[in-house]
This record gives sequence, C-alpha cells and structure tokens, in this order.
Amino acid sequence: MRLRRKRRILRCLRRRRDLAPVSVRTDQIRRKDILLVSVIRNEKIRLPYFLDYYRKLGINHFLFVDNNSDDGSREYLADQPDVSVWRADASYKRASFGVDWSNYLLRKFAHRHWVLTVDPDEFFIYPFCDTRPIRALTDWLDGCAVRSFSAMLIDMYPEGPVEDAIYTEGQNPFEIAKWFDTGNYTITKNPTYGNLWIQGGPRARVFFRDTPKKAPALNKIPLVKWDKRYVYVSSTHSLLPRGLNQVYDEWGGEKTSGGLLHAKLISTLSDKAREEMERGQHYHGSGEYRAYAEQLQEKPVFWCDTSETYINWRQLEILGLMSKGNWA
Repeated sequence: MRLRRKRRILRCLRRRRDLAPVSVRTDQIRRKDILLVSVIRNEKIRLPYFLDYYRKLGINHFLFVDNNSDDGSREYLADQPDVSVWRADASYKRASFGVDWSNYLLRKFAHRHWVLTVDPDEFFIYPFCDTRPIRALTDWLDGCAVRSFSAMLIDMYPEGPVEDAIYTEGQNPFEIAKWFDTGNYTITKNPTYGNLWIQGGPRARVFFRDTPKKAPALNKIPLVKWDKRYVYVSSTHSLLPRGLNQVYDEWGGEKTSGGLLHAKLISTLSDKAREEMERGQHYHGSGEYRAYAEQLQEKPVFWCDTSETYINWRQLEILGLMSKGNWA
C-alpha cells in the first residue's frame, strides 16, 4: 500500500504540468480555513447556486480545476473573490479522471486543512447542518481525533421525466428534484482498500436494471483533514493511507456520517450525457454516460411507489442513510 501511495503522489506531481493558473488567490488562505476542491467542465449553469450553498455552509476558499470549458465557467470563476482556478486542457482520463489534479491541489494547498472534495452537482449535508456551520462539525471531529468523514451519495430526481425538470442558472436544483429512494441499496466491503462499496438507488433501478453491478458507486469520503501524505485513489470513494477509509464501525456501533444530495437527474443530464459519450473521457469508455444517453431517449420516470420527498437530514437518519452517531 505504501508503494501505491508513493506512485499516486508521483502521478499528481507529474500531472501538475497540466495545470495553468487562471486566477489564483491562494495567498488569501488562512491557517484554519476550510477549503473545497472541485474539477469541472462546462458547469456554468450550476456554479452560482453551488458557490452560494457552500459559502453559507462555511467554506472559506474554493480551488477549481477547469477542464477546458467553453461555456464561460472559467471566466465566471475567475471573477469570484474567494476562488482560485486553474485551467487543464489535457486529458481528463489520463489524469486518473481528474483525481491526479485534485490530489496535486490538495497536496499543495490543503495540508493541515479540513477540505471538501466534491463534484459541482454534489451538495454536502451532515447532522445539524440546518443549525450548525461546517466548522462546528470539523471542530468536533478534531476533538475526536477523526481525520475523514463519509457521506453517502443520494440521487435526487423529479416526479416526471428528467427532460421536463427544466433547470435555470442560479436555481436550487432540489426545487425540481425533490425525490429520493428510501431503500434499494446494497453494501459490500472492498478488500483492497477496506472502504465500503454502496450501489443502488434510482440510477441502478432505471439505467442499470439488467446489470446492477455496473451501477455507479454511492460511497464517498469527501471531507478530510488533509495531509500531504494522503491521496485519493478512485474519485472520493477511497484514499490512502488505508486507515482513512475506516469511516464505519465493524462492531455494531454507529459512526457519525453525512450525505451528498446529488443533483444529476435534471434537464442538464441529456446534453451532458451526449457530450461525455462523444469525448470518451470517463470510466470504461464513458459507459455510464452511454447508458444515460440511450435510456433517456425513452423519457424514463424515476419516481416510484417507494419514492419519498426530501425534508431534512433528520429524515435521512431515521431511514438509516446517515447518522449523528454520538455527536449531540
């Protein structure tokens, strides 16, 4: 494992050559700031709400890699006073699907900081997030000597077809994607890294109903008290050193955990699926996006009899999808 970690670190150091500064304000980062890292491409429509959401949550500085957007994303981010942005015109696939770029920024700027690593369609929630800022969570984790915090990805969807859930720039996506699956999830343990592997939900039901093992993974470890010796291995599903993946209790207890509300299943998905299928820069030749593009032609409806409208984090805890553990 130590050798794998060293190789990952060397990969990100080599891939730093892919990154060209656009607007870098990292001199503003203070010792106790909470950071956010994200790799994006053509996400201008999502960025205003995304930034507003995380600013209100308590993020102090944002670090973005823009993978050759042509929709104004990079220019928009460059104008934001609490954002640093780099441009990467190189292959997303060759950069371990963006993980090498994230790992470099984390190593360079996030050492000893709490940092969230999320996609622009992921919205972090945690126990008491409606009344406590994210610093309350990180202070509590520091007090418990906890270095990493898990969050299950929860796919949100509209009541009707995705194409009819029209999303406009700056809008809260959960005004139109209000529903989620309360069950239909499977959990296994990855023997290599020791992380949990969660699959299921609406994408498994609709896009991968005949091949459920190919459904996207829903387990994430997005919040970490970073150290330059750490590296993400596969998206934010697993890290090295291996102990960072121990975000669950094997002996019947409950560890505190959160969620990531996933705003993928809205009207922007069709165009995104076509673009990524043509580019072929995602896992397995963009097979996931190929499944989206093919199935969306039939205008599927994700809502079913067991769908539930999202209310708050307490609802997810009752359903067993997240836990406040012993944080009171």
